[in-house]
Amino acid sequence: MRPLILDVKSYELDALEKEVLAHPLVAGVILFTRNFANLKQLKELVQQIRLAAGHDILIGVDHEGGRVQRFKDQFTHLPSAGSLLANNHLHEATQLAFSSAWVMASELIACDIDVSFAPVLDVNGISDVIGQRAFSSSISETVTLGHAYIEGMNAAGMQATGKHFPGHGSVKADSHIDLPVDDRSPESIFELDIQPFSQLIKQDKLAAIMPSHVVYKQCDALPAGFSSYWLQTILRKQLGFKGVIISDDLSMHGATFMGDHVSRANAAIEAGCELILACNDSDGAISILDNLKIPNTIDNSAIIKLRYNKNKLQLPLEKNPIWLDCTRKLQEFADHVD
Repeated sequence: MRPLILDVKSYELDALEKEVLAHPLVAGVILFTRNFANLKQLKELVQQIRLAAGHDILIGVDHEGGRVQRFKDQFTHLPSAGSLLANNHLHEATQLAFSSAWVMASELIACDIDVSFAPVLDVNGISDVIGQRAFSSSISETVTLGHAYIEGMNAAGMQATGKHFPGHGSVKADSHIDLPVDDRSPESIFELDIQPFSQLIKQDKLAAIMPSHVVYKQCDALPAGFSSYWLQTILRKQLGFKGVIISDDLSMHGATFMGDHVSRANAAIEAGCELILACNDSDGAISILDNLKIPNTIDNSAIIKLRYNKNKLQLPLEKNPIWLDCTRKLQEFADHVD
């Protein structure tokens, strides 16, 4: 098993990062805004990462659109999921969801980046950290737009990661800085929040799912990402999910409930996560590599499932008729909304 996705500090790798990336338990790297100066530099950094690793490695980023778009200059400006229904026309919003996802995926793949951890499938409610990252407060609209977004990603060659299972939209606190607790009944959660995940799993649209760092206290005492109830009993057995389960960042405050980084990593894997994220704390990530309890055999299957499809994309993008059409639609939408 090769489980750990970590981060790097800047525009290029330092000596320690090269050494860490070669560790046999490193599964991937997640990139942030601090890793981007320009397009040329980004492509060179990705090449450095793959060379330093010396084994199959997944390179990802949170590039949803709106306020969560890590690379801006020389990339198409992507609308937030929650803005797509600004004109209250679901058909138009569906086309925009596809276009936004296709552009997002194609521009990242052109940089040899495998995956954007998207889409957000939380039903929008009272959460400040979710907000416009969610498509809608309606289950049916969330499913329709989520489906179109995933279709756009897949058409460009990228797999989809639904987050934040079983739903972060109905709890106020931000799990980056707090431990959110949702005290609603199981019936409320299963009738509302879990529905987009359930329906898109049935449609076989999700290659991966990222659980939340939220405690749903009437269901289980542990945050979802550390809960075998949520990941095994519900996600695997009840919903029949067969894809990859990826933890949310183990350095977030919502994960400190489980102890130090090693305890968090072991708990997430024991609960059912196949890939674990540990970002913005290099000492914590290294402690995981030094102390993680896992089987001796190295399994790359989770990485391989999420690598992009090299055969779907016609490059250069500037001459690709799909890219030209999708970017035109996004620009017209931005001009109208603005």
